[in-house]
Amino acid sequence: MSKRIKGLYFLGMLWSMILPFLSNLYLQWCQNNLSFAAAIQFAFSWHTSKFFLGVLVLWVLFLFIWSILGKLKYSSLFFVISIGLIGFADYQKMSLRSEPLYPDDLKMVVQWQMLHDIVGTPIFILCVVMIFIGLGLLVWSMYCSLRLQKKMQFVRVSTLLISGGLLGYASNFNDDTNLLRQAFNQSATWVSYSQEMNYYNVGFIGGFLYNFHVEAMEEPSGYSEEAIQKIVAKYTKLASENNQETDTEQPNIIYIQSESFSDPSRLIDVDVSGDPLSSYKKLASKSFSGQMLSQNYGGGTANIEFEALTSFSMELLTSQMTTPYTMLVPKLSNLPSLVSFLKKQNYQTTAIHPYATSMYKRTDVYSVLGFDDFLDEEDIEEPTKIENNPYISDEAVYNQIIDTLDTSEQAQFIHFVTMQTHMPYGNKYDETEYAVSGTGNSITANDYAQDIAYSSQSLSAFVSELAKLDRPTIVVFWGDHLPSIYSDSTKAANSAVTLHLTEYLMYSTAQDWSTDTTNTLSPYYFAPTLLKKAQLPISGFYELLSQVEAFLPASEKGRSYYQGTWQQLAELTEEEQEIYHDYELIQYDQLQGKQYSTSAFFQVAP
Repeated sequence: MSKRIKGLYFLGMLWSMILPFLSNLYLQWCQNNLSFAAAIQFAFSWHTSKFFLGVLVLWVLFLFIWSILGKLKYSSLFFVISIGLIGFADYQKMSLRSEPLYPDDLKMVVQWQMLHDIVGTPIFILCVVMIFIGLGLLVWSMYCSLRLQKKMQFVRVSTLLISGGLLGYASNFNDDTNLLRQAFNQSATWVSYSQEMNYYNVGFIGGFLYNFHVEAMEEPSGYSEEAIQKIVAKYTKLASENNQETDTEQPNIIYIQSESFSDPSRLIDVDVSGDPLSSYKKLASKSFSGQMLSQNYGGGTANIEFEALTSFSMELLTSQMTTPYTMLVPKLSNLPSLVSFLKKQNYQTTAIHPYATSMYKRTDVYSVLGFDDFLDEEDIEEPTKIENNPYISDEAVYNQIIDTLDTSEQAQFIHFVTMQTHMPYGNKYDETEYAVSGTGNSITANDYAQDIAYSSQSLSAFVSELAKLDRPTIVVFWGDHLPSIYSDSTKAANSAVTLHLTEYLMYSTAQDWSTDTTNTLSPYYFAPTLLKKAQLPISGFYELLSQVEAFLPASEKGRSYYQGTWQQLAELTEEEQEIYHDYELIQYDQLQGKQYSTSAFFQVAP
């Protein structure tokens, strides 16, 4: 090997180390809200060892890319584009949802429509151009690399195998014997209840690796077939006794998960002229209603939906199980849910989401949950929109639901996830009836207020139409999370609990449920609550949930509503701990364990 080639090889290897260093610094800059000072302090003062462990991982990744593409300049450009897009995505997600980027989020790269709606046309076009440039470089460089000498091809293949093996090993980060994890553990503090804090404490790379190859739950103490059978027998007997006094008439049941629906006037430092939720509040006064504890701010729609349909709590999942819809449910052949529970009672079950079917793998998820039909944006018969709003209106879907209920002789369960009130806000309506101040962006906030006003009005009109049907109908309506429109100062002025409370109501066309309107609930209690209030038969599982709800009506990671107050960690009595542990064992059994609790436990107790 000539001196010139050796020199170029040395420079190439030196560059391969400098680039990962700069890239990791860039990722920290994005993670720390574009604070260069914070990124520098993280690297050279606060968490130096973890920063350079991240550099090591990026160096191996760069070698892997270099070995595939064969050309240093093309590999460098491809690497820069990839890291640039990842850092930008992390910054965007942190800004909008106060939540970092997870490995599973990379699957969203194929969701072109959603990405366009979130970031806007100019940035979307720039990102698409960068992606296609990167793909073009990939193909061109691999073609050119075929001309390399045999010795270089040998080095290239060897580097590919070694770096690929190391990356595979790094992806097994959550194995206790993993040496990279052990190196991080020397100084890392893992915060199980806050992924945001994890990323801040260990760096973007450490936090990202922390979310690879995760299990749904850790095994609770005392898990065995015998323990599960005892739980099943106990609560099935109690449910059977309660079912002797139930109403036999089957009502239609309509679930409505309203995107970002919440009351901005509840927030400190936010002033609203007029009341965009006046129609909603009038309806809520005639309903069983209150605030729902959402485990997310600014996003996480699928997680709230998971809780509402399955009655399994995100709190009990490992902190790395960030999105069960994409990471867990599609791997299962079936999963007990309100859907499967009602299907066993001859309900027709339909899911409606007037958007792309691939979002959060809903096509696969809804199949596992047992839905008979899934209607997306292409299936809405009259997909009307309001002014400049790019999303199908709530009213358009409500009209189709009314038509379905009016012509069906079979009891219906319809689950509708709305899109009308989805971000971005600011360009949907030419004029708005409401003025919102204190959010940092009045135009966006005014647009959002108009959005929820339209949603509130259409819900009220929908319920009025339901009252005309022959079959009684129950509506369960809730907002999934607050919108990501509030400034840092506004968020700082409000407690974490306040930023996670949205509105919900349960309304029956045949019964008066207005006696108690100040209830706070987690969404995984919706099913047992509505079944008991409607005097409908329940399962042993729902009986167990009802008993947990009696002392812990709302709980997520880091916050619990217990004995009328919000606490970081509820100190349960011995009897309450036993009941809650029963629930934990059943959830583990279904999501991670041997499924000793058979389907009978999730059906109407005989």
